[in-house]
Amino acid sequence: MSTIQILIPLISSLIVTVLFLPLFIDYAHKKKQGQMIREEGPSWHEKKSGTPTMGGFVFNLAILFTGLWYPLWQKELTATLLVLDFILVLYGFLGFFDDSIKLWKKQNEGLKAWQKLLGQIIGGVIFLIVYVHNKMPMALHFFGYELNIGWLYAAFVLFWLVGFSNAVNLTDGIDGLVAGQSIIAFGAYAVIAYVQKQIDVLIFCLAVIGAMIAFLGFNHKPAKVFMGDMGSLALGGALAAVSIMLGHELSLLFIGIIFVCETASVMLQVTSFKLTGKRIFKMSPIHHHFELCGWSEWRIDLTFWLVGLIFAIVSVYIII
Repeated sequence: MSTIQILIPLISSLIVTVLFLPLFIDYAHKKKQGQMIREEGPSWHEKKSGTPTMGGFVFNLAILFTGLWYPLWQKELTATLLVLDFILVLYGFLGFFDDSIKLWKKQNEGLKAWQKLLGQIIGGVIFLIVYVHNKMPMALHFFGYELNIGWLYAAFVLFWLVGFSNAVNLTDGIDGLVAGQSIIAFGAYAVIAYVQKQIDVLIFCLAVIGAMIAFLGFNHKPAKVFMGDMGSLALGGALAAVSIMLGHELSLLFIGIIFVCETASVMLQVTSFKLTGKRIFKMSPIHHHFELCGWSEWRIDLTFWLVGLIFAIVSVYIII
């Protein structure tokens, strides 16, 4: 792809997001559909209550629109690209129902855990069907090494999709953090896709990057809109799916290091409290720990993005 061809899908999703997100924010304000802030979070987050949520609805549509019209034009609309679009939409719909219940009931609790998990697994099974149909290897890949695990790979794929969709969801706790980190992670996989000449995956990554750049303009502190579960679940599922389609699944542990650390902090906190009655962090996920240590949201964002960027650059360098 030429530079112009690379820029088109990025600019397409960016423009669609920039055009429609302000309209969405105005509509949410008129309908008084704002985020309910959980009581367990930092007390100063209460002032964010009422901020429009479900911004993921707009950027998911922008990504989907770009992920369909551009590859159709370029004759690159493959089964791989369609299944990436499908994961984005399905996990986005799960988030939509979750967010809708929260808004309707005026609380911070949406779908039950088992309902969300069931939907994520169904999406993973459909993803697997396409994966097997394309005769892709049932093996784990780690920076050039391959481990054939047969049908155990199917269980891994389900775990990967569910795990990272929830990991990104956990990370979405302060303004701008997930949007910025998503640009870094999908940017890393865009470079890998370009080198591997997987144009369909490259188009998808570029569409996500464009939408996230636009969304970050509205989501940085002080946020005018939150992405909601509709955005974070979709981005996490899509990110895991991209790593699988590129044959670099385990690289996501490093390219997505921030998502991994956020999830690990929750697991460690819960385990420590249940076993010893003591907490390791002041609050989890770990971005709240740093908030309670006196860090501003901007400081957390910039620090986490820098760490994520360093890990992503090193990972891409090793891979390519």
